[in-house]
Parts: sequence; structure tokens; C-alpha cells
Amino acid sequence: MKLSVVIPTLNEEECIGQVMDELSAALDGKVEYEVVVVDGMSRDRTREIARAKGAVVVEEPRRGYGRAYKTGFASARGEIIATMDGDCTYPTESIIPLMEMLDEEDLEFITTDRFGHMEEGAMSTMHKIGNLALSFTTRLLFGRIIRDSQSGMWVFRRQALSKIRVEDDGMPFSEEIKIEAFRKLRSKEVMIRYRRRVGEVKLSSWKDGWKNFRFLWRKRFRGPRDKSLRS
Repeated sequence: MKLSVVIPTLNEEECIGQVMDELSAALDGKVEYEVVVVDGMSRDRTREIARAKGAVVVEEPRRGYGRAYKTGFASARGEIIATMDGDCTYPTESIIPLMEMLDEEDLEFITTDRFGHMEEGAMSTMHKIGNLALSFTTRLLFGRIIRDSQSGMWVFRRQALSKIRVEDDGMPFSEEIKIEAFRKLRSKEVMIRYRRRVGEVKLSSWKDGWKNFRFLWRKRFRGPRDKSLRS
């Protein structure tokens, strides 16, 4: 298997079918791939629709954005792993160019920047301010130039997982994997198109933002716990 696309979901029946169709349009005939949907026990038809469209659906009863990705990475079979959300925000057509960039520039990890080509209304003013503040704090504490520390679209080599340590099971997983990648891997950030989401917004601006902010300070000054990415 060349590529695994890992998508965490929770009540995304309004758009998961469209995401699967867009993946088919972008990838069919171009690369051998699988789609792994890690579902947090949705109460709607998310799992049913994803399976009908050809996804491998893994049920994950344990809560957490990071937990879903850890489970998805353990289930993925691809040499390359791409991540995205199930809410129609991320551009499936960017996956192949990003995979090509990995090879052409001998990279191990690519993350994406949503701010350069963001559709109007794709992110609330509060979320924009929070994202910029967290990205600034990441640069301040870790000395890594990351413009969008919260982006959920990454493309990376599977073998890179053995070189990094990502501990958090919640939303801070997103910023932590970038910190680890830019510390230890050949990494790059690339601008992408970012669209308005379809369906209910799951993020809480203040609650999730504060968790992410506290996590950055703990990671910088506490040091690693005895816990690996694959635990």
C-alpha cells in the first residue's frame, strides 16, 4: 500500500460522503491507497456512509483528537500517511502534489498552512486569533517557524513515526506532532486552500485554546513522559 489517508470523525454524516468522493476523484488511478476513518462512536450515519464509500472504519470509543490519530496510524498500511478532517475543509487534490514534494525534496514530514488561501467564513475571528497566538507561542518556546500550528492536514513518511514522540491524546496532538517533526525530521510547511466546514463545529475556542496553550508550556519545561506515539 503506497498511501493511507487517515480521517478522524465524530458525527460527520453531512460531509463524509463528499470527502470520500473527492478522495476518489483526486487519487483513483494515480496511487494505490486506502482511507482509514477513525470514528469516535458517532451517533449518526458517519460510519455507514464511510463504509459504503469504501473506507476502512475503525471505531475508537476513547475520546480525543490525538487518540484517534494514534489509533489510525496503528491501523494504516501505507508507506505514506496523509491526514485530513471529515468536514470538507481540506483539499484532497493537494495530496498527490504533497506526496511528490516529499520525494523531490527528500522530506519526511509536510504540514500545511491554511491562512494563505482561506475561503471567506472558513474560520471565525476568534479561532483565527487563537490560532495565531498559539503559533506565535510555538515559535517563541521552541524556535521553530510554523505559521499554522493547528492545521490538521499533514503528509509524511510512515517511518517518521519511529523517530518522534507525541504524547497528548487531545487537541494539542496537532501542535505537538509539528514540534516533534520540525525538531527531528526533514520537514516543511506548505500553503493550501482551506474551505468552510460542513456540519457542526466541534471546537470550543476558549476551552481548547487554553488546553493547547498550557500544553505548550508544559512540553517546553516539563520534559517527555515515558509514553510513545504508538501507545
